[in-house]
Amino acid sequence: MATSREQEDIVSKGFRFKQFTVEDKGCGMPVSTDGVLLGAWAEAGESDEVLDIGTGSGLLALMMAQRFPAVKITALDIDEHAANTAQFNSEQSTWSDRINVLHQDISKWDNPLQFNTIICNPPYFTSGGQAGDSRRATARHTGTLSHDTLLKVIKARLLPNGQAHLILPSVEADALLAKAEEYGLYCQRLLNVQPTANKPVSRKLMSLSNQKELGLDAKTLVIQAAGSYTNDFISLTRDFYLKM
Repeated sequence: MATSREQEDIVSKGFRFKQFTVEDKGCGMPVSTDGVLLGAWAEAGESDEVLDIGTGSGLLALMMAQRFPAVKITALDIDEHAANTAQFNSEQSTWSDRINVLHQDISKWDNPLQFNTIICNPPYFTSGGQAGDSRRATARHTGTLSHDTLLKVIKARLLPNGQAHLILPSVEADALLAKAEEYGLYCQRLLNVQPTANKPVSRKLMSLSNQKELGLDAKTLVIQAAGSYTNDFISLTRDFYLKM
Protein backbone atom coordinates (compact mmCIF):
# COMPACT_ATOMS: atom_id res chain seq x y z
CA MET A 1 0.00 0.00 0.00
CA ALA A 2 1.29 3.45 -0.91
CA THR A 3 2.25 5.80 1.94
CA SER A 4 0.66 9.27 2.20
CA ARG A 5 3.78 10.83 0.67
CA GLU A 6 3.73 8.34 -2.20
CA GLN A 7 0.04 9.09 -2.73
CA GLU A 8 0.90 12.78 -3.08
CA ASP A 9 3.40 11.82 -5.79
CA ILE A 10 0.71 9.79 -7.59
CA VAL A 11 -2.28 12.15 -7.54
CA SER A 12 -2.77 14.43 -10.53
CA LYS A 13 -5.91 15.45 -12.37
CA GLY A 14 -6.46 11.82 -13.32
CA PHE A 15 -8.11 10.29 -16.35
CA ARG A 16 -11.82 9.88 -15.70
CA PHE A 17 -13.77 6.98 -17.11
CA LYS A 18 -17.47 6.28 -16.60
CA GLN A 19 -17.01 4.09 -13.53
CA PHE A 20 -13.49 4.85 -12.29
CA THR A 21 -10.62 7.32 -12.41
CA VAL A 22 -7.02 6.45 -13.25
CA GLU A 23 -4.19 8.51 -11.79
CA ASP A 24 -1.11 7.90 -13.94
CA LYS A 25 1.31 10.63 -12.84
CA GLY A 26 4.88 9.39 -13.25
CA CYS A 27 3.88 6.05 -14.77
CA GLY A 28 6.04 4.84 -17.63
CA MET A 29 2.91 3.64 -19.43
CA PRO A 30 0.18 6.27 -18.91
CA VAL A 31 -3.43 5.85 -20.01
CA SER A 32 -3.57 5.36 -23.78
CA THR A 33 -5.91 4.30 -26.56
CA ASP A 34 -3.90 1.06 -26.78
CA GLY A 35 -4.74 0.16 -23.20
CA VAL A 36 -8.41 1.06 -23.56
CA LEU A 37 -8.71 -1.00 -26.75
CA LEU A 38 -7.14 -4.04 -25.09
CA GLY A 39 -9.18 -3.73 -21.90
CA ALA A 40 -12.41 -3.44 -23.87
CA TRP A 41 -11.59 -6.30 -26.30
CA ALA A 42 -10.00 -8.97 -24.08
CA GLU A 43 -12.20 -11.90 -23.10
CA ALA A 44 -12.53 -13.68 -19.76
CA GLY A 45 -14.73 -16.36 -18.27
CA GLU A 46 -17.36 -15.44 -15.73
CA SER A 47 -15.23 -16.32 -12.69
CA ASP A 48 -11.70 -16.45 -14.14
CA GLU A 49 -8.45 -15.77 -12.34
CA VAL A 50 -6.79 -13.01 -14.40
CA LEU A 51 -3.09 -12.10 -14.54
CA ASP A 52 -2.22 -8.54 -15.61
CA ILE A 53 1.47 -8.42 -16.57
CA GLY A 54 3.03 -4.95 -16.33
CA THR A 55 -0.09 -3.32 -14.94
CA GLY A 56 1.30 0.24 -14.94
CA SER A 57 -1.47 2.51 -13.66
CA GLY A 58 -3.76 -0.49 -13.24
CA LEU A 59 -5.98 0.49 -16.18
CA LEU A 60 -6.39 -3.02 -17.59
CA ALA A 61 -7.10 -4.53 -14.17
CA LEU A 62 -9.82 -1.95 -13.54
CA MET A 63 -11.39 -2.47 -16.96
CA MET A 64 -11.50 -6.23 -16.52
CA ALA A 65 -12.97 -5.83 -13.03
CA GLN A 66 -15.71 -3.59 -14.44
CA ARG A 67 -16.54 -5.90 -17.36
CA PHE A 68 -16.45 -9.19 -15.49
CA PRO A 69 -18.03 -8.81 -12.02
CA ALA A 70 -16.77 -12.12 -10.61
CA VAL A 71 -13.17 -12.29 -11.85
CA LYS A 72 -10.22 -11.91 -9.53
CA ILE A 73 -7.17 -10.10 -10.87
CA THR A 74 -3.50 -10.33 -9.93
CA ALA A 75 -1.72 -7.25 -11.27
CA LEU A 76 2.09 -7.19 -11.35
CA ASP A 77 4.58 -4.49 -12.20
CA ILE A 78 8.36 -4.45 -12.02
CA ASP A 79 8.35 -0.71 -11.19
CA GLU A 80 7.56 0.16 -7.57
CA HIS A 81 5.97 3.53 -8.41
CA ALA A 82 3.69 1.87 -10.98
CA ALA A 83 2.66 -0.80 -8.47
CA ASN A 84 1.89 1.88 -5.87
CA THR A 85 -0.12 3.81 -8.45
CA ALA A 86 -2.10 0.72 -9.47
CA GLN A 87 -2.77 -0.04 -5.80
CA PHE A 88 -3.97 3.53 -5.21
CA ASN A 89 -6.27 3.40 -8.24
CA SER A 90 -7.65 0.04 -7.16
CA GLU A 91 -8.38 1.37 -3.67
CA GLN A 92 -10.32 4.31 -5.12
CA SER A 93 -12.52 1.96 -7.17
CA THR A 94 -15.41 -0.26 -6.12
CA TRP A 95 -13.48 -3.42 -7.04
CA SER A 96 -10.45 -3.28 -4.72
CA ASP A 97 -11.44 -6.58 -3.08
CA ARG A 98 -10.94 -8.34 -6.44
CA ILE A 99 -7.63 -6.73 -7.48
CA ASN A 100 -4.35 -7.84 -5.89
CA VAL A 101 -1.45 -5.57 -6.90
CA LEU A 102 2.13 -6.81 -6.48
CA HIS A 103 5.48 -5.09 -7.01
CA GLN A 104 7.03 -8.01 -8.83
CA ASP A 105 9.14 -8.97 -11.85
CA ILE A 106 7.02 -11.57 -13.63
CA SER A 107 10.11 -13.40 -14.92
CA LYS A 108 11.32 -13.89 -11.32
CA TRP A 109 7.99 -14.47 -9.58
CA ASP A 110 8.30 -17.76 -7.69
CA ASN A 111 4.57 -18.22 -7.10
CA PRO A 112 3.43 -21.26 -9.16
CA LEU A 113 -0.07 -19.91 -9.90
CA GLN A 114 -1.58 -20.40 -13.35
CA PHE A 115 -4.41 -18.35 -14.83
CA ASN A 116 -7.40 -18.69 -17.14
CA THR A 117 -6.79 -15.23 -18.58
CA ILE A 118 -3.63 -13.17 -19.08
CA ILE A 119 -3.61 -9.56 -20.26
CA CYS A 120 -0.57 -7.51 -21.19
CA ASN A 121 0.22 -4.25 -22.96
CA PRO A 122 3.89 -5.21 -23.37
CA PRO A 123 7.03 -3.19 -24.12
CA TYR A 124 7.62 -2.99 -27.85
CA PHE A 125 10.78 -1.03 -28.70
CA THR A 126 13.34 -3.67 -29.66
CA SER A 127 16.19 -1.43 -30.83
CA GLY A 128 17.42 2.15 -30.71
CA GLY A 129 17.89 4.46 -27.73
CA GLN A 130 15.74 4.02 -24.67
CA ALA A 131 13.62 6.80 -23.25
CA GLY A 132 15.49 9.22 -20.98
CA ASP A 133 12.94 8.70 -18.21
CA SER A 134 13.79 5.39 -16.55
CA ARG A 135 10.17 4.49 -15.82
CA ARG A 136 9.15 5.19 -19.40
CA ALA A 137 12.09 3.15 -20.67
CA THR A 138 11.12 0.21 -18.45
CA ALA A 139 7.53 0.29 -19.68
CA ARG A 140 8.30 0.75 -23.38
CA HIS A 141 11.56 -1.09 -24.17
CA THR A 142 11.82 -4.87 -24.46
CA GLY A 143 15.12 -4.86 -22.59
CA THR A 144 13.02 -5.26 -19.42
CA LEU A 145 10.64 -7.89 -20.87
CA SER A 146 11.70 -9.40 -24.19
CA HIS A 147 9.06 -11.01 -26.34
CA ASP A 148 10.78 -14.37 -25.89
CA THR A 149 10.57 -13.97 -22.13
CA LEU A 150 6.94 -12.86 -22.37
CA LEU A 151 6.02 -15.90 -24.45
CA LYS A 152 7.80 -18.22 -22.00
CA VAL A 153 5.90 -16.61 -19.12
CA ILE A 154 2.57 -16.90 -20.92
CA LYS A 155 3.20 -20.56 -21.70
CA ALA A 156 4.11 -21.30 -18.10
CA ARG A 157 1.27 -19.29 -16.52
CA LEU A 158 -1.62 -20.06 -18.88
CA LEU A 159 -4.00 -22.87 -18.00
CA PRO A 160 -4.65 -25.40 -20.81
CA ASN A 161 -7.95 -23.80 -21.89
CA GLY A 162 -6.88 -20.23 -21.15
CA GLN A 163 -6.20 -17.22 -23.34
CA ALA A 164 -3.59 -14.45 -23.27
CA HIS A 165 -4.56 -11.08 -24.74
CA LEU A 166 -1.92 -8.62 -26.01
CA ILE A 167 -1.64 -5.44 -28.08
CA LEU A 168 1.42 -4.39 -30.10
CA PRO A 169 2.30 -2.15 -33.05
CA SER A 170 1.83 -4.02 -36.32
CA VAL A 171 5.47 -4.89 -37.06
CA GLU A 172 6.21 -6.00 -33.50
CA ALA A 173 2.97 -8.01 -33.39
CA ASP A 174 3.92 -9.90 -36.55
CA ALA A 175 7.33 -10.68 -35.07
CA LEU A 176 5.81 -11.96 -31.82
CA LEU A 177 3.23 -14.07 -33.66
CA ALA A 178 5.98 -15.62 -35.79
CA LYS A 179 7.70 -16.78 -32.58
CA ALA A 180 4.59 -17.80 -30.65
CA GLU A 181 4.22 -21.24 -32.22
CA GLU A 182 7.78 -22.08 -31.12
CA TYR A 183 6.35 -21.91 -27.58
CA GLY A 184 3.20 -23.88 -28.40
CA LEU A 185 1.01 -20.77 -28.48
CA TYR A 186 -1.41 -20.07 -31.31
CA CYS A 187 -3.30 -16.93 -32.30
CA GLN A 188 -7.02 -17.55 -31.81
CA ARG A 189 -8.37 -14.01 -32.27
CA LEU A 190 -6.79 -11.10 -34.13
CA LEU A 191 -8.02 -7.51 -34.39
CA ASN A 192 -6.23 -5.29 -36.92
CA VAL A 193 -6.61 -1.63 -35.96
CA GLN A 194 -6.44 1.17 -38.53
CA PRO A 195 -6.53 4.87 -37.52
CA THR A 196 -8.60 5.55 -40.66
CA ALA A 197 -9.66 3.38 -43.59
CA ASN A 198 -6.95 4.81 -45.86
CA LYS A 199 -4.11 4.30 -43.37
CA PRO A 200 -2.29 1.01 -42.74
CA VAL A 201 -2.82 -1.19 -39.71
CA SER A 202 -1.06 0.47 -36.77
CA ARG A 203 -1.92 -1.91 -33.92
CA LYS A 204 -2.82 -5.58 -33.60
CA LEU A 205 -4.71 -7.14 -30.71
CA MET A 206 -4.04 -10.85 -30.27
CA SER A 207 -5.49 -13.69 -28.24
CA LEU A 208 -3.03 -16.55 -27.77
CA SER A 209 -4.13 -20.05 -26.83
CA ASN A 210 -2.56 -23.45 -26.22
CA GLN A 211 -5.01 -24.98 -28.67
CA LYS A 212 -3.90 -24.93 -32.30
CA GLU A 213 -7.07 -26.60 -33.54
CA LEU A 214 -9.27 -23.64 -32.58
CA GLY A 215 -8.25 -21.71 -35.71
CA LEU A 216 -8.13 -17.95 -36.21
CA ASP A 217 -10.91 -15.35 -36.07
CA ALA A 218 -9.47 -12.19 -37.71
CA LYS A 219 -11.28 -8.84 -37.89
CA THR A 220 -10.47 -5.19 -38.60
CA LEU A 221 -11.38 -2.09 -36.59
CA VAL A 222 -11.20 1.42 -38.07
CA ILE A 223 -11.06 4.13 -35.37
CA GLN A 224 -12.11 7.25 -37.30
CA ALA A 225 -14.02 8.11 -40.46
CA ALA A 226 -14.81 11.61 -41.74
CA GLY A 227 -13.33 13.14 -38.59
CA SER A 228 -15.55 11.19 -36.18
CA TYR A 229 -15.21 7.93 -34.31
CA THR A 230 -16.66 4.95 -36.15
CA ASN A 231 -19.64 3.04 -34.80
CA ASP A 232 -17.40 0.01 -34.26
CA PHE A 233 -14.96 1.98 -32.10
CA ILE A 234 -17.80 3.59 -30.13
CA SER A 235 -19.46 0.22 -29.60
CA LEU A 236 -16.22 -1.27 -28.28
CA THR A 237 -15.30 1.57 -25.89
CA ARG A 238 -18.60 3.20 -24.90
CA ASP A 239 -18.70 1.56 -21.46
CA PHE A 240 -15.54 3.46 -20.55
CA TYR A 241 -15.06 6.79 -22.34
CA LEU A 242 -17.17 9.57 -20.84
CA LYS A 243 -18.23 11.13 -24.14
CA MET A 244 -19.09 7.94 -26.02
